[in-house]
Formats: sequence, C-alpha cells, structure tokens
Amino acid sequence: MLKVAVIGGGSSYTPELVEGLLLRHEQFPVAELWLMDIPAGREKLEIIAALARRMAAKAGVGMQIHSTLDREEALRDADFVIFQMRVGQIEARILDETIPARHGLLGQETIGAGGLFNGLRTIPVVLELVADCQRLCPQAWIINFANPAGMITEAVRRYTRWERFIGLCNVPIGMEMALARMLQVEKRRLRIDFAGLNHMVFGLDIFLDGESIRDRVLAMLGEGADGLTMQNIEDIPWSRELLRGLGAIPCPYHRYYLQKDEMLAHALDDFRQGRTRGQVVKELEAELFRKYADPALDVKPPELEKRGGAYYSDAACNLMASIYTDRGDIQPVNTVNNGAILDLPEDTVVEVSSVITREGPRPLTMGRLPHACRGLVQQVKAFELLACQAAVSGKYEDALAAMVTNPLVQCEKKGKAVLDEMLLAHAPFLPQFKEAIAEVKKHASYR
Repeated sequence: MLKVAVIGGGSSYTPELVEGLLLRHEQFPVAELWLMDIPAGREKLEIIAALARRMAAKAGVGMQIHSTLDREEALRDADFVIFQMRVGQIEARILDETIPARHGLLGQETIGAGGLFNGLRTIPVVLELVADCQRLCPQAWIINFANPAGMITEAVRRYTRWERFIGLCNVPIGMEMALARMLQVEKRRLRIDFAGLNHMVFGLDIFLDGESIRDRVLAMLGEGADGLTMQNIEDIPWSRELLRGLGAIPCPYHRYYLQKDEMLAHALDDFRQGRTRGQVVKELEAELFRKYADPALDVKPPELEKRGGAYYSDAACNLMASIYTDRGDIQPVNTVNNGAILDLPEDTVVEVSSVITREGPRPLTMGRLPHACRGLVQQVKAFELLACQAAVSGKYEDALAAMVTNPLVQCEKKGKAVLDEMLLAHAPFLPQFKEAIAEVKKHASYR
C-alpha cells in the first residue's frame, strides 16, 4: 500500500487528482494521501482535505486523507511526491502577467518574462524540497506539475543528484483528447509522437490504429477544425500553408511565438481591461472554493474544467500507475534527452514520448526536428538553461541574459526595465537576488 504526498495540497486542482487516484485504486492502491501546504494556504487546505474525504467515502475507498503544514511529516517514507505549488500564489502570477504588459510585452505565467520569474521564484524552493526528499523518502518518485515544468525539471537534473524526478504537463494529453474528438474516435486508438520542450512541444506524427494520419490531421486543422486550444489561450486558427510548412502539429502555446502580434494584442487588450488570465483565475478559484466548502459536495465539480487543468488527473495518475505496475506504455514526459532529439544536447531535459517503466521513462528516439521547428526549440532551450543558472546564482547579469534572449522579449531596453520592476515586485520570494535587488533599489532612487 502506497503513500502519496502532495506539496501544494490546497490547490484548486487537487480534487481532480483525488478523483484520478480513486478511479485507479485497484491498480494503484494508495493507502495514505498527504496534502501539505504553507500557513498562508491553511484555509484552502482544510477545505480541500474535507472534500477529498467525502469523495473517498462516496467511492467506498479506504484511502486515508491527511492535511498538514509540516513538510517533513508529509514527505517521510512517501512512495510518490507530487509538486503542484505556486510560489507567491495567484498574486505573483498576476504580477507576472501585468508588469510585462505595462512595457508592451507579453505577460504569461510559464513563458516569456513572466515564465522567467515564475522559474526564479520556484526553482530554489524545489531544490530545497528535493533535498528534503533525499533525507526523508530517498526511494520516492517525484512528479512535478509546478510551472514552468520543463525549466524546473532541468534545474533539478542539473543542480541535484536526484534522478527520480519527472516533469509533467497536461498539454500533450489535452492535444490527444482534442484530436480524438475532432476525429470522432476513442482516444485509446490514437497515439502522437511528441518531441520538443514543455509548452514548446510538437506532434511529429499521429497514428490511428497504428497508421500515420499526420497529413490528414494537418489538413483538417488548416481548414479550421475546432481542436487544439486551451481555456487560457486565445484560439487563433492556423493557416493550412503554415501547417504544411511546419510538417508537425503545433501545441496551443506555439501561438505565442508563431502568431506573436495577434497574441500580444489580445494580451494587452485584456491587461487594459483588467482581465488578465491570472485575474480571471482568481475569480474562478474563489467560486470553486465556495463550492468545495459545501458539506454536501462529494464529487469533483464540473466548473473545475474552466480552471484550465483539464486531464490533470489522467496525466499524473497514469504516470504513477505505470511506474508502479511497470506497465511499459508510452506517455509524453519531461525527462533527460539521452539522444531522443538529436537537435538538443543529450544531457538537457526535453518533453518527449517515452516508455514508462519501473525504472522511469525511457525516451523514444525521435531523430531530428523539422527545420521549421528546430531553431525555435533550440532558442527556448538556451533560455531555459540561462534561467536555471540565474535562479541558482542570484546574479543580475544572469537574469538579464535570460530575459533578453527569450524569444518573447529580445529587447535589452524593455527587458532590463521589466527585470528591474519584477525583481522589486517579487523581492520577498527571491532571497538569492538580495544583493541585486539592493542595487536596483539604489539606482531607482535617482530616477
């Protein structure tokens, strides 16, 4: 019987995870689910834990639900640990979106300037958590859902000796589900060869009952078929010519890079109206927690799908169950490249379809990326490496290099202004930048 610990247990996503564990209890028998959060999240944590207990009782599953603010208690002897925290909570996300927008840049929680600062805040906390796991549950598998997932996985692989760490995202499974609906087939009949990076992943090929239908899918998408979108990303259709030129299926996040002007215009319009995605999510979460607190509620409410984390439980629970049962199925995860994508260094982290075994993911060999995809993926990987270095070093010059080389910034003047403002805004969550922040404050006083 297994112990699963969830760091960030007070998240509004947790009921989706609980549902996934309950549905898979026979193949993945969790005896203890420990939900841990920080003191600022105590109220939400207790609401979630109470709902989780009602869900377990309704399902007739004897899974004990524990809630705690004690990290060591949650982690001790855990078999699986899930990271799903947001350092700085939703208010930090709103700053990640609004500060770049004030300077005419795209604000987003996982990419661009906002994604950089999400990583700078989160990576040091994750490295501390991994050190705790090394001491308290050295045989555990860590499944990271915290954003930016690829950057965090890269930092853990580069700056710790922990190997049982897998980054996970719901974008690939969302693409699979959307294409299954578009094709009007059961998802189990489809498989996509994914290759790239987190929120920068391409579907290189798609198979229906073992036969490639890539060209058919690209044609359908190019004709405006409703398919690949997400709650938090504006749905701008792709042209058939671009899709044919790419030769691969883009993920929703590629719109920020390949339809940059349109996406920036939408983001700036939302900013001017005070309706950034973070502000919308804050309202959605308030409503969700009012529902969660209802003592009569004992199922995951359908409103959770508006939150943007659809299929989270399928991705997380399928991965853990496949490791536990040594199933050997294929799932897209963030793991070390090891030659799977020839256009990226072997020791860097990629998002790639992998065979899932008891020993962890074994990436499938994907060869080289299409020419139209390769350069952008390499540039974003360079940014991720610079961002990881900055998160660990706390040096201003490292953060500036990461900021300016990001494809959604690429302007030293704007990048420096945004960097300075965001360092000051996020100072309580950036202790490694103490000296840099002091310098920024000193120079700001002369302006």
